[in-house]
Amino acid sequence: MNALVWTATGSLAAWLWLLLGQGFFWRTDLRLPPRREPEDWPYVCVVVPARDEAAVLERSLPSLLAQEYPGRAEVFLVDDGSSDGTGELARELAERHGGLPLTVGSPGEPPAGWTGKLWAVRHGIGLARARAPEYLLLTDADIAHAPDSLRELVSAARTGGFDLVSQMARLRVESAWERLVVPAFVYFFAQLYPFRRIAVKGSRTAAAAGGCVLLRTDAAERARIPDSIRHAVIDDVALARAVKGSGGHIWLGLSEHVDSVRPYPRLHDLWRMVSRSAYAQLRHSLLLLAGTVAGLAVVYLVPPVALVAGLAAGSSGAAVAGGLAWLLMTVTYLPMLRYYRQPLLLAPLLPFTAFLYLLMTVDSAVQHYRGRGAAWKGRTYARPDAAPEQR
Repeated sequence: MNALVWTATGSLAAWLWLLLGQGFFWRTDLRLPPRREPEDWPYVCVVVPARDEAAVLERSLPSLLAQEYPGRAEVFLVDDGSSDGTGELARELAERHGGLPLTVGSPGEPPAGWTGKLWAVRHGIGLARARAPEYLLLTDADIAHAPDSLRELVSAARTGGFDLVSQMARLRVESAWERLVVPAFVYFFAQLYPFRRIAVKGSRTAAAAGGCVLLRTDAAERARIPDSIRHAVIDDVALARAVKGSGGHIWLGLSEHVDSVRPYPRLHDLWRMVSRSAYAQLRHSLLLLAGTVAGLAVVYLVPPVALVAGLAAGSSGAAVAGGLAWLLMTVTYLPMLRYYRQPLLLAPLLPFTAFLYLLMTVDSAVQHYRGRGAAWKGRTYARPDAAPEQR
């Protein structure tokens, strides 16, 4: 029982540090920074990589075409070898809805050393370069934007002098599994990459949300985007690191009016979303995997176990330390549940959700060593320099 007391105390100490010393990651009040409309509106090209996205495109693409942007803007959708008529549907939607000009391109199969998405982004940027835009908006095909989204992003970038402004799209939370897993996904992401530290010049923290990234064209060229990150599976974080590492000023926050329309109704769908890239996040290191599993266990699983075991065995030390750690965990999760408009009663279930993420991370490593690697839209990447396999 002494070991449990010490472990529970360590977990409590970790939560006290997370509460106060990890950039207040649990706060959800970080929205687009103060901004004012520029005197002249820069030319913006929107690049949308799309592979087999017909199921969501009708809910997302019209929102881009309908942007109420005072300057010049146009959309480049890159149909990356789709088999479901994505490109044809995009053209049909543009004819039906009108709005911003739309160009549909196709890059062909990516060569060795490139992930499919970044190869598509490269093609889209190449198409846009002929227009000499000042900014690029990189957005996924499942992201729906409010009519003033582009206007607000450009205003924020110009006012704050940012080379990159990214908003984390609000993911769908409708099914029971989405309610349990999705808010925790964003919570864990913010814990790894505290948003407030990202905008601090000179800090090592860098991240972006790939569904919505406004990027200055000259910053992209300086950071050699996307060539410098061509093999990255977690491309949004790699993009932000490259831009910040080349001297760029970046910003990331939560969004009120940028939404993902992609459904993840079953646990299997969410499991694939997380496990496809979790081991890549750990740089395919067994040592980092072991540390992550141990850390998740101590920080998230020990508190409820210590509380229950301490009460059962009459150990007040274990029960108090475990209970307080669980309380702090629950309190820090409440703002994210409010942001997602979910029942606050889900907060005490965070240890169970963390256990699911632990299993997803281990499964990601298992899939890697089975040669399946990370995956994106039917392609798998066993090694950074490997050509993608079709599945």
